[in-house]
Amino acid sequence: MNISINTLFIPSLIILATTFVLLIIRGIAFNILHKWAKKTETKIDDIIIKSIRTPSIYWSIAIGFYIGLAMSNLPEKYVFYINRAIYIIIIFSITLACANLAGKIFRNYIQKSDLPIPTTGLVYGIIKGVILVIGILIILSVLGISITPLITALGVGGLAVALALQDTLANLFAGVHILIEKSIRVGDFIRLETGQEGYVEDITWRTTRVRMLPNNMVVIPNSKLAQSIVTNYYLPEKKMTLLIPVSVSYFSDVDKVEKILLEEAKKAMDEVTGLVKEFEPVVRFVPGFGESSLDLTLICQISEFTDQFPVQSELRKRIFRRFREEGIEIPFPHRTVYIRQG
Repeated sequence: MNISINTLFIPSLIILATTFVLLIIRGIAFNILHKWAKKTETKIDDIIIKSIRTPSIYWSIAIGFYIGLAMSNLPEKYVFYINRAIYIIIIFSITLACANLAGKIFRNYIQKSDLPIPTTGLVYGIIKGVILVIGILIILSVLGISITPLITALGVGGLAVALALQDTLANLFAGVHILIEKSIRVGDFIRLETGQEGYVEDITWRTTRVRMLPNNMVVIPNSKLAQSIVTNYYLPEKKMTLLIPVSVSYFSDVDKVEKILLEEAKKAMDEVTGLVKEFEPVVRFVPGFGESSLDLTLICQISEFTDQFPVQSELRKRIFRRFREEGIEIPFPHRTVYIRQG
């Protein structure tokens, strides 16, 4: 069946003109919406605008095609296929908008609430993935493809894929297990049994990223992390007890030393950042009698793990200066050697 040039030219011109006008209207509308969203306190309107910004381009194109097609004299055969294409474009763009919107609203809600649920790449990916799969299944239905045989085929093929991707799936399910158990959360400071320690940056579908204090990143497969022994310094809370060993000479007065340590610790509570004021410092004569010294332990509490370094440094300097003023000796190791004659 031959189609004349006029039959194609006029609808094409209508499509281009309509799409152009709709894109201009879209740009003006988004400028107005952006200005309005800046005046509101909630972030939901900003999220909705960002989520539909790109899909709205496809909607403008689809409407342009629909109007141009309605005013054309094309044969029903071509109209049928073009309508199918329009439906697919609309469904796919709506699916993208819904996926982005759901993911961003979830992330915003978790950040605003006090729920102990991490906004990780894994959770975000699962939400978007589920919505995209639903959209693809709807598109297949529009195309007239039966979903039931496809699901059956995917079930059989999925078994083979599962065997081939055993390690990948193990990491995926280990990541889900870590998120559900909440033993490791994004932002926690952890130490691995291998010795690496740092902040949990993200838990993805395959790996967990830990940023160490030197600002290096350790990437751990989720399956390995789930099987290893991990110390979480943010559970059950961030506050932790700090033990500072102090050694003095055997000629020192233990009661006086204990009094000095408590005085310096209490003074530092109002001046040193990281020390918990609500916790009363304690000194214990433990471990006690050393080979060359009397060994005591100053016990205080800090806000979180990384506070121990500046707090220890400042307390040690204060204790050292006070010991010098009070004439208390900090001994060095020494031994008495007896030489037997004859």
